Amino acid sequence: MGAVVSSLPGVICRNLVKDYGTGDTVVRALRGIDVDIAPGELTLLVGPSGCGKTTLISILAGTLDATSGQVSVLGHDLPRLSKRAKVDFRGKNVGFVFQQFNLLPSLTAAENVAVPLVIQGYAKRPAIIRALTVLKEMGLAARGDALPSQLSGGQQQRVAIARALVHQPRLLVCDEPTSALDAQTGQTIMALIRRVAVQPGRVTVVVTHDPRVFDFGDRIITLEDGRVAADKHVSPLASAG
Repeated sequence: MGAVVSSLPGVICRNLVKDYGTGDTVVRALRGIDVDIAPGELTLLVGPSGCGKTTLISILAGTLDATSGQVSVLGHDLPRLSKRAKVDFRGKNVGFVFQQFNLLPSLTAAENVAVPLVIQGYAKRPAIIRALTVLKEMGLAARGDALPSQLSGGQQQRVAIARALVHQPRLLVCDEPTSALDAQTGQTIMALIRRVAVQPGRVTVVVTHDPRVFDFGDRIITLEDGRVAADKHVSPLASAG
């Protein structure tokens, strides 16, 4: 299954700079990033630790402000949005998948998945119904009542993906989604992410150090020292679809 690149607005970055600290202690994490990312393809963001990958996706998701430069995501000029508007933007448009799952231990799988909907004001019952529907799509139809401690690592990551998708986000951001998993489970999770990523209206960016999952991407952007060192489109494996 190849990319289904859309003409809808995706990500546009121009001369994006991010500094941490001030004066003599300033550290420049991003040094003028220029990149466009279209909806409908799976983009992998790779590079050594400290090269700026997490900083970049944090800016794209609206959880971190750039020091300078332009960044437009899904047609929204993020630097111009107020703090409240950014919160609304994230709630409606962004889904996060984290390295360590970040599931709430006292909530069931269905309740964890329903959290983004409850935050948006949904009543609990329709939120749970929607959560169970997405869990079924993740192959966890029978595990909605299970607590995170009763699930395997791979199952917990599936719950985390369901939570990221339950509100049908147009931007899916995954930060090292396979690093806490064994090789086989990691491959299964990346195949799942690819299946839900390749949609005309969705931008998906996956940060990874794991070369074993490179075959699932349509595009690989390599960062080094806060700059784009390489940017290439590739042909994902047929099995990745």
